[in-house]
Amino acid sequence: MSAQRVEQSWQIRAACRGPQAAVFFPPAAFERKDEKLAREARAKEICRTCPVRQPCLDYAVEIREPHGIWGGLSEAERRPLLGN
Repeated sequence: MSAQRVEQSWQIRAACRGPQAAVFFPPAAFERKDEKLAREARAKEICRTCPVRQPCLDYAVEIREPHGIWGGLSEAERRPLLGN
């Protein structure tokens, strides 16, 4: 199985798929700190019940994803996992 198919297999089962996906990334317009914290808390709540949380986090760390909530962690929370 190719890497692309493996990625797609876990992504298809992700709890963040659908209209709620917008809460996982910052909006195009300015976002106040309290709005950011509330948005991230909503995203992390979805992650808590996700059956593919660990593969999602592993993927974000592997590709060094600089934005959004992946595997229940923000970009700042993932930074220590990068092993720089």
